[in-house]
Amino acid sequence: MTAVDSAELAVEGPWQHRFVAANGARFHVAVSGPEDRDAPLVVLLHDVLQYWWAWRHQLPALAEAGYRVAAMDLRGTGGSDKPPHGYDTPTMATDVARVVRSLGADRCVLVGSGTGAQVAWATAALHDDVVRAVGALAAAHPLDSVLAPMHTVAARRIALALVPSVPERRLTDALVVRRLLATGAGARGWPDRETSERYARALRVPFAAHSQLEQLRWLVRSRPRPDGRRYLAAYEDARPVSTLQVHGDRDGVRSPTAAALHHRTRRLAEPYRWELLTGVGHYPAEEAPELVNRLLLDWLAQTVTA
Repeated sequence: MTAVDSAELAVEGPWQHRFVAANGARFHVAVSGPEDRDAPLVVLLHDVLQYWWAWRHQLPALAEAGYRVAAMDLRGTGGSDKPPHGYDTPTMATDVARVVRSLGADRCVLVGSGTGAQVAWATAALHDDVVRAVGALAAAHPLDSVLAPMHTVAARRIALALVPSVPERRLTDALVVRRLLATGAGARGWPDRETSERYARALRVPFAAHSQLEQLRWLVRSRPRPDGRRYLAAYEDARPVSTLQVHGDRDGVRSPTAAALHHRTRRLAEPYRWELLTGVGHYPAEEAPELVNRLLLDWLAQTVTA
């Protein structure tokens, strides 16, 4: 299929598109809210298969409440650079920390979905001076992810993603992308054709599909290696961080029981708030945007003023 220019992904809306330099690369962010740098900054991190557009419902809602909001295209995605390396979670966490500083803020609240939530937790552990709180949607903590079982279909599809070359070609097909998203979704009919086509087009940007798969591949392959063990060991000395964890009861990737913070990770979240959403799957920000917006605004009001 024809390659897509990343400029096509800069959809117009109640936000601005900016590029910031950080950690030796250039990153695209969609920003909204007050220009005042004293306003609290909230950075939104998307899941694999997605890009900044996944937060289109949250950007205006949080901005209207007075927050500076930046939905970031992670390394290898959307309008951000797609270098041949750096898709390990520690490097991506450093990307996020440096983007926060490039946006002129000392600290921020990170809200991530899926693999974006894992990057958010990693940023809090490895760069705790930058992160004041973490909102995690549809994700188990990295320490729990090693042991928490996934649903069978999702596990099989991740295993297929480890095969070289073939998955990259398949991700350019909107029907394949739609099936992959629907595997995790809880709401019947989601994603619709427009949503799946937008995500498929983003994956047709040169090197985007490969880059996103490399992130998944590192998460799986690093577990027995020294780099993976060093990464997980960093959480042992991490300071507790205010945490909101949101999970759908129909999540097709991990069940709520598997995702909720376990005994050994509960100490890393203080205070900790758990919200279970009825009838919602792996993409709560898109499947139930109004409910997620209310939860985020209520949590942020308590967290930022604490």
